[in-house]
Amino acid sequence: MPIDEQLMREVIMDHYEHPRHNSLLNDPSYITVRLKNPSCGDDLTVQCQFSQAKDKSEQEAKISDIRQKGSGCSICLASASMMAELLNNSSIKEAETALANFTKMVQADDYEADVLGDAQALSGISHVIPRIKCANLAWQALKAAIDAHMSQEANAKGKANTSIEMEINE
Repeated sequence: MPIDEQLMREVIMDHYEHPRHNSLLNDPSYITVRLKNPSCGDDLTVQCQFSQAKDKSEQEAKISDIRQKGSGCSICLASASMMAELLNNSSIKEAETALANFTKMVQADDYEADVLGDAQALSGISHVIPRIKCANLAWQALKAAIDAHMSQEANAKGKANTSIEMEINE
């Protein structure tokens, strides 16, 4: 179901003016990813702490905490807030599903709206090509954090301090 344009603006501005999970920790158990979008001036850091399944009823790792902080345009910062609110304490599988659907949404492809929460308010970005990078920045940082976590798990490194920094030029 499409979201009313005025409501979309209100949701975006609410997340921009009152960002959720908007602080960073100096804690080596978090994977920290900093991405920059030089075309807009966005500079965003996302931190994720992962926890392993505790028992057989919880079969996969979770993002036990997700944080974000940055400077940039309203689209970038609102998107980061929406992502952090939606995916805090989610399973990695849920996060990957939301990530895939967000990517489809901003590319104007068919997507499952019910897995995106407030992030659906950014659906109109697909028609404003230069702003897609702004909306995607937090989600790209999340993907990099998940990839780093999975790599650590595959290499049995445990909870090493991981920090990633990149500029997005595409």
